[in-house]
This record gives sequence, structure tokens and C-alpha cells, in this order.
Amino acid sequence: SVPCSAILSSYLLGERLNLLGKLGCLLSLVGSTVMVIHAPEDEEVTTLEEMTSKLKEPGFLAYAAVLLALCFLLIFYLAPRYGQSNILIYLSICSVIGAFSVSSVKGLGIAIKGFFAGQPVLQHPLTWILVITLVASITTQINYLNKSLDIFNTSLVFPIYYVLFTTIVITTSIILFKEWVTMTVVDIIGTVCGFLTIILGVFLLHAFKDMDINLGNLPQILQNEQPAPVTRDDKNILIEVDNSSIAPEDKPKVFMLYT
Repeated sequence: SVPCSAILSSYLLGERLNLLGKLGCLLSLVGSTVMVIHAPEDEEVTTLEEMTSKLKEPGFLAYAAVLLALCFLLIFYLAPRYGQSNILIYLSICSVIGAFSVSSVKGLGIAIKGFFAGQPVLQHPLTWILVITLVASITTQINYLNKSLDIFNTSLVFPIYYVLFTTIVITTSIILFKEWVTMTVVDIIGTVCGFLTIILGVFLLHAFKDMDINLGNLPQILQNEQPAPVTRDDKNILIEVDNSSIAPEDKPKVFMLYT
């Protein structure tokens, strides 16, 4: 989604992505890929009862409460004040809500499998809770994503949204299914390195978005250009011979004129 949105916005919407922005997109993709490669596998959950027990665990409930509080803070306080000028406000709302939408999709996938297996999933209250949560979260995401696209550059919106959304989803999955228990030292190091790469990519995208940086205006040293020799048009060179350290101040100065 990141390179496609950047390319399509450049050709269809006339928006430009400078050299550092392109490097930021590449770093974001690389960092996200590294995080996904080193992320542990999901813990097997096959029934709604097992999903319910996962959702009721204190760790996930505390995490969900923090996300809801952050979401309300962004929607009711920060968005009216800074949403029109800061690209991270609306996209943070979409990303935080995305944690609930992905968890709902995970649970509904289990419910659909159980439905075709003949299980009474329609009578289970969790099924309808997940449906309501999914509809509300997707509606909120679409609303604020459209607001962000109306104000900010498309080639910036999608990469930043991709990075934030991926990070929140991976964190939610780790907390909900306790994947961190099975992570090795190599996976932990890989995940941290991938996250730092994502941060660098977002910084390049956001910090230098208004600068006109491309291969054509890079410093001459990067383009292997030799500086032009300095030519003297005036044939008359005035040389001042003065040694003030040893000559008295009242001694007249001597000038030599070469032609």
C-alpha cells in the first residue's frame, strides 16, 4: 500500500514525494518486514470460548482501557485543536481503533468457522459484541482517514498510517495471544531493529516533506562534479608588501604593480 499510494498520488493527484520521502517509504517497508519476520506465531485459538477467555485476561483489559482512553483523548481534545495542522492526530486515531478492528476480525473468523462446523455461534454473545465493535471501529477509521486525506498529502498519509497501524496491530496481537513468551533473543533484537527502522522512515517522511530534495539538486560532491577553475580577468594584480610586525606604524607602505 505504501509504494502504490505514493506512485498513484504522484501520477493521479499531482503530488510530489521528494527523495527523502521515497527513502522513508523504503525504510518503513523494510522495518515492517523485519518486524513481521521476527514476530512469533499466533497461539492457536479455535473456539469462541477460548477467545472469550483471552479477551477477559487482565493484561489485555488494561491494554484495551489504555487504548480507549488514548482514543477519546485524541478524538475529543487533540483532534479539534491540532487535527487540521498535525498529520499524526487523525492517523493515530485510525491506528488505535485498528487494534479493535483486527481483534474483532480475528474473533469473527473463528465464529464463521464454527458456524460452518455446526456450532451455535449465533447464540453466543461474543459474536454480536465483535460485530458491533467491528462496525464501529471501521466506521471511525474511514471517517478520520478521509479527513486526513482531505487535508494532507496522500503520499504522506498512507506510509505513516501503514507504519502506525502495523505497529499497533503487532503490539495488540502480542498482548492478546502472549506471543512474547515464545520469542527468542534473535526475534527480540530483530523486532527492536525493525521498529527503529520504522521510526527513521517516519521521520524522513514527516520532517522533510516540504523540502525540494531530488537527485538534480544534491551537492556537487554527490554527483562527482569537479569545481570550475577560477579565472582572473584582470591582468593587473596589486600586491601589497607590508610587514607591520617589524615596521613602525609611521613608515610608508610600498606597493608593487605588475602588468
